Amino acid sequence: MNAINDHCIQVCNNLLKGELSALETYTEVIDKYDGKPASELERIRNHHFASAERLRENISDMGGVPREETGAWGLYAKALQGIENLFGPDSAMEALQRGEENARSDYEKALADSEVMASSKSMIRHELLRRIHR
Repeated sequence: MNAINDHCIQVCNNLLKGELSALETYTEVIDKYDGKPASELERIRNHHFASAERLRENISDMGGVPREETGAWGLYAKALQGIENLFGPDSAMEALQRGEENARSDYEKALADSEVMASSKSMIRHELLRRIHR
């Protein structure tokens, strides 16, 4: 492998960590809601699952090993219960929204990184960011 590949694998693994954390967070929150909020949260969780799978595939195609540990979203999962207890479910939803905004920012940083390979940027731009925007 070369330095560009190694860097791209590292960036994609960091994005994967975020997706895995999002899956963990949404799974915890879904159990607390019934009806429409839960079904919408399940839809979003499914988008994160698809993005995680795509990132795993991309990392493997580059010769890397996909990581399985979670990242910053895990902090949201731990804080959500306290937020909901103090301020109600609307605040928990706002915290999820902030997590989505952080994920969008991480993808945009990867797109701006000159060492991320064009094929990975295409995947981010045309698949992963589109899921975040939905």
